Amino acid sequence: QLFGYKRYVKSDVSDKHILIDELQSATLRNHRTMNPCPVYEKHSKTVFLFFICVLENTTETCQICTGKNKTRLCYVTSGDNGQTWSEVRDLAESVIGETIHKWATFAVGPGHGVQLENGRLIIPAYAYYIPYRCFSYPILPSCTVHPRALSIYSEDEGRTWRLGTMLSKPSCECEMAEIIDHEGRSHLYCNTRNTSYRWEALSENSGASFDEPHIARELVEPPSGCQACGTSVLSPDTQTWLLFMHPTSKSDRRDMGIYLNRSPLHSSGWDKPKIIHTGPSGYSDLAYNGDKGTFSGLMECGKKTELEQIAFVTFKNKPTWLK
Repeated sequence: QLFGYKRYVKSDVSDKHILIDELQSATLRNHRTMNPCPVYEKHSKTVFLFFICVLENTTETCQICTGKNKTRLCYVTSGDNGQTWSEVRDLAESVIGETIHKWATFAVGPGHGVQLENGRLIIPAYAYYIPYRCFSYPILPSCTVHPRALSIYSEDEGRTWRLGTMLSKPSCECEMAEIIDHEGRSHLYCNTRNTSYRWEALSENSGASFDEPHIARELVEPPSGCQACGTSVLSPDTQTWLLFMHPTSKSDRRDMGIYLNRSPLHSSGWDKPKIIHTGPSGYSDLAYNGDKGTFSGLMECGKKTELEQIAFVTFKNKPTWLK
């Protein structure tokens, strides 16, 4: 038991087969499924599981260098807490449309989406935008094709979806959370990966666009960058705080930690992290159960590499440092 929570590791092979059988619909023919990103719609009690499908063995690097997008935006839904799932729906034409020809590739998450207090569903995403082309190829792709984070959102309980405006700075894998200020106003917070540092940005229109990003100097980013996760939590005095989960080493992906921000509308509100795994650490996800006041998360971790296992962590009681 560490900092008031326990860690569990599940590696039962039969359970893995059950999960694969249940999600057979989450794919397209001749495509591989990547980057799961779920969001729960509380009114219809529906789980939307977003993901991308990439043609056969096409790599992200190949798409960036050629400017030829081989990725599709898809989702499946469940109305019974994941017991059964719908057939896959491909949104590439209806949501991205002709814009897809300006994207070398794109992805959602990985991580989770969020439903705002006004009901809007938010899926964090990013795309490699191509500003200039020459004979259908991007000009100097390593210099001009950069990722930009954005949201994909729905205002009608997931029946239709729209693209938000991209962030103005190079940014890729991102996480979003809602912040409610002292006057009850909603702000959508975005924290996004970039090489050697992280960007933070706020949206005042529920994810349709974001203000100018700024560097989160208190949050450590490994040299090659790493995905991270975050979630909002109601503080003892009913204002919104943020939790952020990420490797804390400046030299490598190791030492998974959790940061707390008691003033998330300010640029320097992060406390020093509490380490929850010493050693190699990678991608993660974190969720807050407001009814029980508990947290749960998943994280890549191990002794020699971060890819040895996926561990489940849960705060059985509110940690003493979350006060």
